[in-house]
Amino acid sequence: MFFCLLCGYTLLRPLRDAMGLVGGSGHLPWLFTATFLAMLALVPVFGRLSGRLPPRRFVPLVYRFFALNLLAFSVLAWLDVRAVWVARVFFVWISVYNLFVLSVFWSVLADSFTPEQGRRLFGVVAAGGTAGTLAGPALAALLAPAIGAAGLTLIAAALLEAAVFAYARLIASQGGGEHPAHRTVGGGVWGGLRAIARSPYLAAIVLYMLLHTTAATLIYFEQARIVAAHWSDTGERTRFFAVVDLAVSVLTLALQLGVTARLIRRIGVGGALALLPLAALGAFAALALDPRPLVLGVAQGLRRSVDYALSRPAREVLYTVVDREAKYKAKSAIETVVYRGGDAASGWLAALLAGAGGGAVALGAALPALGWALLSLWLGRRQAARAADLENRRTT
Repeated sequence: MFFCLLCGYTLLRPLRDAMGLVGGSGHLPWLFTATFLAMLALVPVFGRLSGRLPPRRFVPLVYRFFALNLLAFSVLAWLDVRAVWVARVFFVWISVYNLFVLSVFWSVLADSFTPEQGRRLFGVVAAGGTAGTLAGPALAALLAPAIGAAGLTLIAAALLEAAVFAYARLIASQGGGEHPAHRTVGGGVWGGLRAIARSPYLAAIVLYMLLHTTAATLIYFEQARIVAAHWSDTGERTRFFAVVDLAVSVLTLALQLGVTARLIRRIGVGGALALLPLAALGAFAALALDPRPLVLGVAQGLRRSVDYALSRPAREVLYTVVDREAKYKAKSAIETVVYRGGDAASGWLAALLAGAGGGAVALGAALPALGWALLSLWLGRRQAARAADLENRRTT
């Protein structure tokens, strides 16, 4: 399931990044804000559906909705519609699509596995997704000259349908009516927000995500500035982004297969979470000293590999110790509205810092890094305590 989702997304991600620069990188803060507003419009619908439908019906509905969107973009590409506004809509849509389909996926996993299973298996599951991020760019490079954007979006839609099939097999293999996938979560979209408001644990996850998205957005804007300064052709920009994506996928897969599970067991969930602020700080320092595309590729590649291979699986383990409403609703709100809201706010922060150069951006990222790392350790301790409490209640 994860392979299909990420293979489809990475077929299109380099094109999204290149399209974001159509008309100049100065429009990026507006695109990030538009993405946030699109999230605000969709999350109430998402919450209402998740409250009324059990996951076994809700998950296929969400994935097939986005597959229909892909078919619409395929028609636009086939008609050779290349207006700047189509590029901007595509950028916003891909940013929304990615977060929703992946948030649903990780909610399914958090609902299907125990905390111990999560620590042991999420790294391997994530490796399936990373294999998809290897296949996606490879398929794009192989097929794009022959079938173009219209064909690639059709393949991405087919991969979403394959993910639906894999999900059906997952819930079928884990039992019938007693499986969580057959029970509604209950409540409306506000249920998730209420759960966050009354839980210091979930509020701390919100703060972690805000710090994460701020760092990621600041380095994304540095990436856009450096790439726009070195290449003017969309094809060259797309090629650079695709090479970086491929390198990230190779390194991430190597870490996931050989390191992730053992390292999380050794240093704990908190330690794995804390690796990301350290990696982000190193990336900003490198770009402040030498803002060239090669340095950018290495710094961004290492930071994203640490995120995907270590911090992301650890972050998902955090949700194995919360109730089902939090898994499907609070988690969705955190990973959509909170994430993209942080994007929008930090996008404007990046625009303000742009005139001061890369050194100012690096300083702006360095200041909260220590607090981010300490918060990671606190979350790890709370997750362990909650997991122990769940185990005690299960055995008694």
